[in-house]
Amino acid sequence: MACFIVPAAEAVVTTIVAKTMKSKEAAPETVKVQLDGADMIEAEKISFSRKLGWLNKMLWGGSALLAFEHVWHGEVIPWFPFLTAASNPADAVEMLREMSTVGVTMAALVTAVWAGMLAVSSVIEKRAQKVQPARIRAGRLKE
Repeated sequence: MACFIVPAAEAVVTTIVAKTMKSKEAAPETVKVQLDGADMIEAEKISFSRKLGWLNKMLWGGSALLAFEHVWHGEVIPWFPFLTAASNPADAVEMLREMSTVGVTMAALVTAVWAGMLAVSSVIEKRAQKVQPARIRAGRLKE
């Protein structure tokens, strides 16, 4: 009924945090990637505010899709109280229970997937510092 509200609330918070962090960031952090043992190139590291933007996009997209699904099924209406379950106290209890179980689970799952993305991104960034020049010139990474 209103499970999309929990990920949307998390998206609001993370959007504010990401915009605050982005405004406080100075120059992008660069790392040196070694080529041939002597040649060095500089590459930018992905900032945390940009990574937090990934979470924002996942949360906003999922919330929008869920909200559309609830509108499609008539659970969200364009007039007050907007949620059909909010008009009846008995349905409101069920709605709050759904938000606390399904909504929290969905928000936690999206955040866990994002954490996995951060781990993969970190591995890729660390591996890029050890890339040999032949692999770079060939345009692909191979072991």
